[in-house]
This record gives sequence, structure tokens and C-alpha cells, in this order.
Amino acid sequence: MLIGYIRVSKSDGTQTLEPQRDALFAAGIDPSRIYEDMASGRHDARPGLTACLKALQPGNTLVIWKLDRLGRDLRHLVTTAEDLRSRGIGLKVLAGAGAQIDTTSANGRLAFGIFAAFAEFERELIAERTHAGLAAARARGRMGGRPRKMNRATLTMAMAAMSDRGVVAADVAKRLGITTTTLYVYVNGDGTPKAPGQALLDAGPTRQPQSQAA
Repeated sequence: MLIGYIRVSKSDGTQTLEPQRDALFAAGIDPSRIYEDMASGRHDARPGLTACLKALQPGNTLVIWKLDRLGRDLRHLVTTAEDLRSRGIGLKVLAGAGAQIDTTSANGRLAFGIFAAFAEFERELIAERTHAGLAAARARGRMGGRPRKMNRATLTMAMAAMSDRGVVAADVAKRLGITTTTLYVYVNGDGTPKAPGQALLDAGPTRQPQSQAA
């Protein structure tokens, strides 16, 4: 059985689901088996995708228009596809850079292996940055008095550290000189930013005022 998923990032009328829906219709998917979201792939909740993944059964194939409709990032995409594979569910991409991906075929699995290799490379880079950041924090030592508040630099290191599944949150907080509670106010368990964290990132680095000439 083919089950489809479609998504656009904005619900203000500037984007429409129709091109994706038409492509899935052409691929032979019944309209009643298409799940949809109008949400940003990276930060917003996606109830349509959640329902779609729950509805999929062994032997089904999930069909999407393009790869960026499914994953928040490359690592999330590969993790999702691997979860589908372990459940006996196929993944087929209709257009874009991933149009060769059809994990129900040998060639499709080979194409997806390339994406998996890039995801592993990304994971190794994150691990290196995590260890470097924690080592730098350890070398500076914890500052006395009350734990410092979260700033953009600390948040960036916290996100990199928390994206490593082998890292303990309490240890990350200790090394960065913040409380575990503060850490979880800004960062999710998978290293993605929560709303306060994203607001801090969007604000950009704080600029120091230039000194006035005497």
C-alpha cells in the first residue's frame, strides 16, 4: 500500500499543497491516504507527519514529493528512513535531488546509502565540536557564584553537545557553567533549539558599543 505525505512551510496562502498532491495522485496514491502539514520543517510541530508515521504498516511504502518535505535536516532524514526500513516500510521520492531513492529497490537503497554516509560524516563533525567545546569549558573552569545565564556562544556549544546521544545533560550543563534546568529551557534533548533558544539565535551576536573619540 502506498501512503503519501506532503508539506508546505507557510499557511498564509503564499504556498499551496496542490503541486505535491497532484504528484502523489499521479503516482497512484489514494487521496484518503495522503497526510499533510502546513508547518516549518525544522521548528514547528508536524501532527500530519506524526499521524502518517503511526499509520504506516510493514509492507507499506511512504511516498513524498521531495526529500526536504520529510526531514528537519539530513541526520533526521536518515534516522527517519532507517526507522522505516527497520519496520519493513519503504520510502520513495518522486522529484528533486532524491528522485532516485526508492528503498523498495536495490538501486534506491544504494542511492540512499550515499545520504547515510553524509549523515555519518556530519555526526562525526558534531562529535568533534562537542568534545572541543567541552574541553575549552573544562579548561576555563566553573565560575564562582551563581550559574551564568545562557548566551549565544554557550547555546551553540550546548546544542552541539546535546546532539550527541552519548552525552549526559547534567554533565553538559556542569561543563558550560549553567544549570540543567536552564539547559532544557533553551535546548531539546536532541540538540535542537526550543523557542527561547531560537529567539536567542535569531537575535544574533551582541554588538559591543564603539568607544567615542575623546
